[in-house]
Amino acid sequence: MDWCPTLSDRRGPVYEGIVDALAADIASGRLRRGQRLPTHRALAHALGVDLTTITRAYGEARRRGLTEARVGQGTFVAESRQRPPRAATAGIEFDLSMNLPPEPIEADLEGRILRGIEALQRDYGISDFMSYQHAGGSEHDRGVAAAWLKRRISTAAPETLLIVPGTQTALMCLLLTLTKPGDTVLADRLTYPGFKAAAAAARVRLVGVDGDEEGMSPAALEEACRSHSAKAVYLVPTIHNPTTVTLSAARREQLAAVIRRHGLRLFEDDAYGSLDPTLAPMATLIPECTYLAASLSKCIAPGLRVSFLLAPDRAASASLGNAVRAVAQMPVPLTVALALRWLADGSADAIIAAIADEAAARQKLAARALAGLDYRAHPRGHHIWLALPSVWSRMDFAVYLQRQGLAVVTSESFSVDGTPEHAIRIALGAARSRADLAVALDLLALALTAPASASRIV
Repeated sequence: MDWCPTLSDRRGPVYEGIVDALAADIASGRLRRGQRLPTHRALAHALGVDLTTITRAYGEARRRGLTEARVGQGTFVAESRQRPPRAATAGIEFDLSMNLPPEPIEADLEGRILRGIEALQRDYGISDFMSYQHAGGSEHDRGVAAAWLKRRISTAAPETLLIVPGTQTALMCLLLTLTKPGDTVLADRLTYPGFKAAAAAARVRLVGVDGDEEGMSPAALEEACRSHSAKAVYLVPTIHNPTTVTLSAARREQLAAVIRRHGLRLFEDDAYGSLDPTLAPMATLIPECTYLAASLSKCIAPGLRVSFLLAPDRAASASLGNAVRAVAQMPVPLTVALALRWLADGSADAIIAAIADEAAARQKLAARALAGLDYRAHPRGHHIWLALPSVWSRMDFAVYLQRQGLAVVTSESFSVDGTPEHAIRIALGAARSRADLAVALDLLALALTAPASASRIV
């Protein structure tokens, strides 16, 4: 309770300065989640301001999700942003079906957005971002993005990079540009549903390739190349959705060799790469045939709708730019400007670090709650892949969980060839807080011990 903000270097109303100082001290680690804050009177006395200023500041901090009030106890630093419940099926209290990044208080996402928009207005004026822009981003913007990506992806260059409104747009543009209806694209037998949807819209045939505990099998990919006249292969090498597998360096090299030998194009989905940057993307191994989509959706926030699409060369980038213009016209200029400011000033790295730490903490919660059960996870991933007992059918188990107020996704959503694993995906990041997640995981663990006949009890 000895916290006292420094206001001498802050402009504007005093109450706003207090809130901004609170957000900065949370982001820096000076204030910790769950820490009790001074009473209104104590802080007013320490700062030499009237009580109404503190009341207004604490009210604004609570509105921004920085603090929470506990009846009879006082005001505390919040654990995480209390995102509003998603509009879901009636009776669902814990919706762990959408694979979202958590929103830890340390990331100060809302505060950074507010300060970032103010800075953009001061430096450029908001009207500059309300008109049409280059379909794949301006030369300056692409340079900022390429410089940030180059720390992980040595092949990143502004002349071969496009800024697109989300990876789903990037995948659709890749299929429209590089395939035609009836073509075959290879993928893991369980893969990202968004790519399945894009392939269906482009009328492209997806063929599943067998894998093992290390991911897609090089031998199986070789066989698929011999059996099918495929144009491309789609991979999520880091924290695969849904199986959580991260391809080792050796497995990446083996798959890259097969792809190069058969003249395939690689569509590399780098949605989670920033959460585990220890392994270089496959684009660094076979840059001449790789199209890599690096998204901010899973490492910062999906609402930004900012992804970076790297092509092998200028000509390929230009063709994809035409597709972006046809599909989405352009990325959203205001959110692009905000995201690029964060990339340049270090804010993006701070947000990603806070989200990765929160993801790690939630994985530890899951490990305790589900100890002894058969599931796969990545220590910094947003989801887990849980095998179901044979006594349960996937659909019966999902329906039973819904009756308990918990929503998850069964393996059918990810299956390419109609033979899904007997498993479900649980999105840990979707829980509004660790407390909510703990309750949801307890419900899940209890449900796994229930007899299958319970699913028929109304």
